[in-house]
Amino acid sequence: MMEMNMKPETLIYVLSQQFKKDIISADCQTIPLQGGTVGDVCLVTGIAEAVDGEKLPYRIVLKVQKKWERYGDPGSWRREYDLYASDLGATFSDALRWPTCYHAEMNAEENKFQLWLEYIDGVTGLDLTGDMYEQAALELGRYQGKLYAEQPAVLQSLNNLSHADLMKNTYFHYRSWPVVYDYIRSEDCKFPQHIRQMLIDIDEHADEILARIEKLPLVLCHRDFWVTNLIYADGKIALIDWDTSGWGYLGEDLASLIADEADIDHMVEFYQRCVPAYYKGFSEYADIPPLANHCVYEMILLWFGYRLVEWYLHTEDDDEKMKWVHTLQKIYEMKTSPLQG
Repeated sequence: MMEMNMKPETLIYVLSQQFKKDIISADCQTIPLQGGTVGDVCLVTGIAEAVDGEKLPYRIVLKVQKKWERYGDPGSWRREYDLYASDLGATFSDALRWPTCYHAEMNAEENKFQLWLEYIDGVTGLDLTGDMYEQAALELGRYQGKLYAEQPAVLQSLNNLSHADLMKNTYFHYRSWPVVYDYIRSEDCKFPQHIRQMLIDIDEHADEILARIEKLPLVLCHRDFWVTNLIYADGKIALIDWDTSGWGYLGEDLASLIADEADIDHMVEFYQRCVPAYYKGFSEYADIPPLANHCVYEMILLWFGYRLVEWYLHTEDDDEKMKWVHTLQKIYEMKTSPLQG
């Protein structure tokens, strides 16, 4: 059962903010939503009554987040609260934004916070089409390119962001784990040889690959830019769950868009379409390295190579196992896939 502890007076205040008029009463029902694994998220619905007697149906999202520890990123549990309390919202465009926050409340004693957020009804998850993927990549490129070129003051004021070396540290953390490292090198490994070799090659060239990545522009990344955090509505993109966001490298968010529990059958196509779209968007605002020098394929392997091995090893379900091997096969095919555009 979710511990929402919803105060009637808070709901009235939030609805007054949403409708921009005085609300005097409201009934409510709550429905659990598929949120992150570490927060309670529910849809609050009902009828609000305004001071002039008007009856207003409403839908609003309530997110309650308690303190927890993410490896290598201790401030992440409260980051979304901190970002909504900052001026970051002013940097978004109509084409790419986060949900409006009507009220944010931190309970310092209990180490938890509440966010009352706009509910956006749209297409998300594996229902996203290739055109929507491509638009998300284009608008992300534009957003990051504009911030990179203009360096608004708000970027300097954000003091709770994940660090640029998070991807590198996460990769080395996984690589040092014998369970996954030894498996792909063992006689018991059930992966095809070319997939095993792909994972071994990334280890052998990791220092050189990371040196290449670290020459790319440093940009503000969402860092959880996968399909369930994208909502396509009215021709625009909304992004939810900002708790992992921070400094990262050009193209890093595309690794999640393409490979994080994505549409496996279309992974190669989306890779071919999204990388050029992203570069196009970024280059509208800032000079960038040639498209030929992008590192999205390598970032996918750094972020998800060993993670996919872990998922494979920790499921007993044969269909799930095949899904993760299939994902690795698609990543292998990307290396020689010509980019569009």
